[in-house]
Amino acid sequence: MNMVISVKVRLIGVFRVLSGKSRLPVEVEEEPAIVGKVIQKLVEAFSPGFREALIDPELKDPRPNALILVNGKEISVLQGLETEVNKGDEIVLVPVSHGG
Repeated sequence: MNMVISVKVRLIGVFRVLSGKSRLPVEVEEEPAIVGKVIQKLVEAFSPGFREALIDPELKDPRPNALILVNGKEISVLQGLETEVNKGDEIVLVPVSHGG
C-alpha cells in the first residue's frame, strides 16, 4: 500500500492569480514522491490557463516558465523534476518573465 504525503506549495505572481491561491497543500503518493508528480497534480487541479502559463508547450516541461524551489533550493541543483519530496516540504513556483 502506498503512503500519501502532503507537501506545501506556494504560488507566486501569475501562478497565484491563475489558481486563486497563494498556498495550498498537495498530496502525492509516495513511490517515490517527486516534484514532477506535484506539478502534475497542480496542472490537473486548476484551469487550462494555469497549465499554459506553467508548462512549456513544445518541451512539455515547467522549467522554462518557472523557477521551482524545494525547501529554498532551486531544483536544477538537486535532481530536477525527479527531486524527491517528503512530508512537510515546501515547493515554491516563481514565474520566469520572458521579454523581447
